[in-house]
Amino acid sequence: MAAPTLRLWDPLVRLFHWSMAAAFIANYFFTEEGGDWHRWFGYYAVGWLAIRGVWGFIGTPAARWTDFWPTPARLAEHLRALLGGRPYHRLGHSPLGALVMILMMVLMLGLGLSGFLMEEVDYFWGEDWIEELHELFANGLLALVGLHLLAALVESVRLRENLPLSMVTGKRRRR
Repeated sequence: MAAPTLRLWDPLVRLFHWSMAAAFIANYFFTEEGGDWHRWFGYYAVGWLAIRGVWGFIGTPAARWTDFWPTPARLAEHLRALLGGRPYHRLGHSPLGALVMILMMVLMLGLGLSGFLMEEVDYFWGEDWIEELHELFANGLLALVGLHLLAALVESVRLRENLPLSMVTGKRRRR
């Protein structure tokens, strides 16, 4: 008999997650730098960031910033549990997961802003530093994406729960 589940991630949160993943993968690996598709995927991602930013104030409980914001106390509690080898069960984002998520969102916004400045603002056109900053943001985001994927897999094994599946179905096992 399957463990009872509850709906955790609403459709908007899941669509945001997979849209950001698709936009990043497309732009990092498959589009021509500065090309039309690259630019449109960037605008698409920034649009989703705006929607998700608002949803963090008015959305479902698990989507709200107040539910998972990584405060120092929450981070310390999570780190103590990890260092002590104890499981840290939380329905929504763990504090460290929330920190990584917020950093990924900030880097994606930085990518959008630096890309816009490089391509659309004459004052910055051809400036090496803005292009280097854009590349730094992209490579930093790639590193965080790798950390995110590794953490999701490790925590799935540690907690005996398929965390990536919950971002597909929206459901988590009830504890």
